[in-house]
Formats: sequence, C-alpha cells, structure tokens
Amino acid sequence: MPQLRLVIANKNYSSWSMRPWVLMRQAEIPFEEVMVAFDSEAWQQRVPTLTPTGQVPVLWIDDEPVWDSLAIAEALAELFPTAGLWPADARDRRRARAVCAQMHSGFGELRRAMPMNLNADLAGRGRTPQVDADIERVVALWTECRERAGDRGPMLFGSFTIADAMFAPVVTRFDTYGVALPAVAAAYAQAVRALASLRAWTADARTETAFVARDEPYRVAP
Repeated sequence: MPQLRLVIANKNYSSWSMRPWVLMRQAEIPFEEVMVAFDSEAWQQRVPTLTPTGQVPVLWIDDEPVWDSLAIAEALAELFPTAGLWPADARDRRRARAVCAQMHSGFGELRRAMPMNLNADLAGRGRTPQVDADIERVVALWTECRERAGDRGPMLFGSFTIADAMFAPVVTRFDTYGVALPAVAAAYAQAVRALASLRAWTADARTETAFVARDEPYRVAP
C-alpha cells in the first residue's frame, strides 16, 4: 500500500483542502496530514517543495503528487476500489460525477460572496441575486439526488461518497451565512454535519486563531 500525505491549509478557510481530508477520514483511509497555513512564513518556505501548482490540496502518493481535489478523489477511488467512494450503481456513478464536476467548476458567485469561514457568524452577508441562483441550484441538486436515493441512506446517493465530500464545504457555508433550506436539503445538510470526519475537521478549525485578510471580506483583524 502506498504512503499517503495530504498537504492542506487552514481548516477554517480552505474549502478545497476540506474535501479530500473529509473523504479520506470518513472512508478510514490512513494518511499523514501536512498543514501549511496561508500567508505564513512556512507557506512561503514549504509550498514550493510540497505542491507543483503553489496551491492546496495536494496528495502525495509515495513520491508522486496529485493536485486538485477532484483529481485526488479519482486517484483515491482507483487506489481503494472497495471503499465505495463512488456509488455502486452505474447510473448513480454518472450522476455523482456530474454533480461533483458542477460543484468543482461552478457556483462562482457563491464561492466569491460566501467564502468558507467556520469561525464566523456572517448571517445575511453575501446575498445577491446571482448567489441566490447558485443556492437554488445547489438545493435542486441535493433534492434530486436525495429523492433518487430514497431510503438507502441519508447521503446524496444513500451511503457516503465523493459527492458528499465535495459538497461538505457548502453545508458549512450555509451555516456561516445563515442560509435557510427547505426540508429535504435541510435534512441532508444535517446528515453531513453529523459525519465524524466533518465534526473532526470543524473541531480542528475552531482551534485556529489565524486571521487571513484576503479570506475575510466581512470582518477586520482583531
């Protein structure tokens, strides 16, 4: 079995880091965490040797880096084919890949106006017509997937998959910015909050004190 090292940044801010971390932790895939905080001296010194792109996350598989959260997820699905990282049903796998790809490349207004921030209460901030359109699309995706999954489990495709890891930061965004959800989406969000992996990530984020100004459009440094 290869050795796995996952390079991430601040758990309070880094939504892209959260995705593979939650995925691996929830699937009980062993890995070493390498934390390099944004805007720190360590970031300037270590990132050039840890990531080919200068960004996180990066998964090192032995001495080979895989960057980008979706590429990391696919690499893990190949390495651990029995872990159920994609749905077992072929139709569900196609749908799961589609919703992951939309999460990966879309929802730009939601990302811009509601950056991830687990240590802030920003209810009511960031709402624009464009953000509301992104929220409506997320809710529609969650609702469609949950209706297809039925009673197979509380996740998007019943059991936990890559799709749930991809949307985990959106759940935290909705909490931070006080986004009210209809019943089906609210139940799904609660199921994601209850994941042991997300609870562990959030607990770690609560201990962070760094204030990264570029990730804080609504607050000033204490």
